[in-house]
Amino acid sequence: MEEFFDLTTLSPLSLSNLAINLLLSIVLSGLVSWFYFKYGRSLTNRAKLARIMPILALVIVLIISIVKSSLALSLGLVGALSIVRFRTAIKEPEELVYLFLTIGIGLGLGADQRWATVMAIGIVLLFLAGQLMLAPQSAKNNLYFNISTPNGDDVFSSLTDLLNTHVTSADLRRVDQTAELLQATYLIDSPKDGTLANLMAQLKEKFPQSEISFVEQDSSLGG
Repeated sequence: MEEFFDLTTLSPLSLSNLAINLLLSIVLSGLVSWFYFKYGRSLTNRAKLARIMPILALVIVLIISIVKSSLALSLGLVGALSIVRFRTAIKEPEELVYLFLTIGIGLGLGADQRWATVMAIGIVLLFLAGQLMLAPQSAKNNLYFNISTPNGDDVFSSLTDLLNTHVTSADLRRVDQTAELLQATYLIDSPKDGTLANLMAQLKEKFPQSEISFVEQDSSLGG
């Protein structure tokens, strides 16, 4: 009875099991991070988030492996997490999905559910790969093209002519012009990546001091 109410009693933690779980978490989270970096569609820096995923999985495996050995540690973890404030906002749902997938790896391996974790991650990645294979390849349509370049004679007309020779359509959405600077925003339709590459090369050649950006309409407010 005393042992039942003794919250400070620690269950033995197998170092060999912990090492196996940590190594397996590196493999699984590395696979997830590679998949996200290779096939993710978010506009944020995927390389930075992909590097964090294995570290996140390792930390969660360690935390779960330790706190599961004691009820007191589990309660202490709840209290510690209640005062933590995360300031970084997750702006895209895809990032949240992969973060939860990484957390799932840590939780599953921390609880010694190795085969279940491996099977679940394999099924999820196969499902995501199937979506990529079956989904139609979308063209680079509905892109916002922004350019800022020194103003001069016929700059605006030269820019419009150059766009019309490379894209299907170029719809002017905004133009700001001063004596020194021209800023313009177009909504363009481009059939493929090679067309955009050629367009950027010619823009840099014709307007060498310009600043250029392309933004997907689906990722823009009000698009």
